Amino acid sequence: MLRAVFYEGWRIGILGLLALLMLAPVTLPVTVLRELVQDRFDVSEMLTSLFMSINMVGAVVAAPLVSVLSDRIGRRRELVIGALLADAVCLFALAQTTSFAVFMGIRFLEGCAHITALSMLLGIATRSRGPEQRGRVMGLVGGGITLGVALGAPVGGVVGANDPIAPLLLGSALVTLAAVVSMLVLRDPTSAADEKSPQFADLVRMVNENRLLIAPLAFAFADRFTVGFFTTTFSLYLTRIHDLDPPRIGMLISAFMIPFALLSYPFGRLAESHSRVAMVCGGSLLYGIGTATLGWWSLDWLIGLMFVLGVTSAVMFVPSLVLTTDIAPDEIRTTAMGAFNAAGSLGFIVGPATGGFVSQAVARVADWESGYRAAFVVAGVSEIACVVLALPFLMRIARGGR
Repeated sequence: MLRAVFYEGWRIGILGLLALLMLAPVTLPVTVLRELVQDRFDVSEMLTSLFMSINMVGAVVAAPLVSVLSDRIGRRRELVIGALLADAVCLFALAQTTSFAVFMGIRFLEGCAHITALSMLLGIATRSRGPEQRGRVMGLVGGGITLGVALGAPVGGVVGANDPIAPLLLGSALVTLAAVVSMLVLRDPTSAADEKSPQFADLVRMVNENRLLIAPLAFAFADRFTVGFFTTTFSLYLTRIHDLDPPRIGMLISAFMIPFALLSYPFGRLAESHSRVAMVCGGSLLYGIGTATLGWWSLDWLIGLMFVLGVTSAVMFVPSLVLTTDIAPDEIRTTAMGAFNAAGSLGFIVGPATGGFVSQAVARVADWESGYRAAFVVAGVSEIACVVLALPFLMRIARGGR
């Protein structure tokens, strides 16, 4: 029997703040990606895109392993603190002079540390309140995640306007601050002594008995797959086709991410009393259509499209998180959240690499504008396809009242 230790309201707020501090470094380098990677190391557009993928390779490796470990020993607070300190060291090391191979190796390790901290924070959040209030908690933490990503792009554009290394140093400082806040405020919301430690056989049985988890995990993959296009291909598209400087690129990305962040909590509350399935499917369809047509929008109208994409992202993001916690048994919920993060991380690995490959391949036979348009079509169609393929699983969830 789990002995619950629920978080007070102010501690829930701190969880959102920690999510913000953890995620801002993800997009701090986005607006200076060409200067930070391509120009600095004289590599191709494809290899530049891989900078945003390689840390997610580390995330895919680390997330499920660390989540299983945390479910067994229940020491999430210590894992959050240790992972944040390791992340700070890696970000600082990325700013130092080195070879491209070493640079990418450090980026891989940074991804391991980052996803460890984030998975543990989400594991704490899912247990910080009872099931009836889980939507608002995940909405607040999801809002912190997206607000961190949203603020990272414009801040990185300003900070990196004269020095592309500066966003990495700022990111190191932010995650160090997050580690200090975690030391002072975080606590495990359940007693480790009372918590059931699942065995490997328990995890296998969970997968066999909860195959409906495939649906939210598929959306986690598709959503992060498309986000990978926005953090790499979109930034490169704006510099090559529209010749925008880092601050203006940051403004456009923030037009997408800020409504996403600010609306995550309200839609999390809405998901407590309305169909999560309808929210996930409706939001995903609109988001997919907008993403697929992105390459044909003029620069004057692009900011409006980015705002709409941010709203539709908020509609679908938190309900997919809540669906995961609905379906997973309580004793392995952190493991399920680790799987959600791993699926998202896998999408983020494939997204930037696919965007770079498609745009470069099409550009060889046509031109760069056609290449970028083809890449955005691939991203948008993948989201629409996810709705079509996952709908049978989602309808079973809806019919089962889950």
